Amino acid sequence: MELVFATHNQNKFREIKALLPSNITLMSLSDIGCEEDIPETGDTIDENAILKAEYVRNNYGYDCFADDTGLEIEALAGAPGVYSARYAGEQKDDQANIQKVLKQLEERDSRRARFKTVIALNLKGNQNLFTGICEGHILKEKRGINGFGYDPIFQALNSQYSFAEMNLTEKARISHRSKAFRELMAYLSK
Repeated sequence: MELVFATHNQNKFREIKALLPSNITLMSLSDIGCEEDIPETGDTIDENAILKAEYVRNNYGYDCFADDTGLEIEALAGAPGVYSARYAGEQKDDQANIQKVLKQLEERDSRRARFKTVIALNLKGNQNLFTGICEGHILKEKRGINGFGYDPIFQALNSQYSFAEMNLTEKARISHRSKAFRELMAYLSK
């Protein structure tokens, strides 16, 4: 089976490809000649995942899945949420996003947060959604060099390490993305 993962983010692509069974050939947007940024104009994480998956199906004709992920911080009323990638501006700068979050939480006692990933699958004319959530909290400073996005400041419940201190295998055991992806894989295995 061939599936397109509707992403330009090579970190995400590698993370997901490492979890795939050998009978699924995963292609990126570059592999199908899609170099444009797919608009993420939805008001929710679910809507953005759906928009990206439909864009690939409608414009390129491939079975595909797309994900959208947001960091939801309780003390910030769920922000950055759907705006996580561009929280500090349209340039999508991970370090600027991290600094903005840390600054906003300086005077806050509660640092509870969660990552939420939604995967929209368009397969043989049908669409399904799969959701993964990882509860945790925001650290007071960055820790670790692995991962991407907010990984250096996010620590999952029942873990001693930030996501950026974990290798791919360790992160895959507990992450929001891997939880949603396991739901996707269970569906594809039926």
